[in-house]
Amino acid sequence: MLDPLLVQILACPRDKGPLLYFVDEESLYNPRLRCRYRIEDGIPDMLVEDAEEVSPAEHERLMAKARADGVKLNFELAEGQEP
Repeated sequence: MLDPLLVQILACPRDKGPLLYFVDEESLYNPRLRCRYRIEDGIPDMLVEDAEEVSPAEHERLMAKARADGVKLNFELAEGQEP
């Protein structure tokens, strides 16, 4: 499990936007770009080249899981700010 303070400041390295943190799957997910970043041994791998692009079906599964589990984006963008 990642430190909650760390989770609050992590952003997608590609679009600088917020992420969904799935504790049980040890991953951070960017629903806008549909890419997943793995967490290995408690260390998030935030390298763009290591990100996993997910299929449309996997995206839908992750979004349904987020809704069911109450997983929210780790921060909100300021009004008018785009990732």
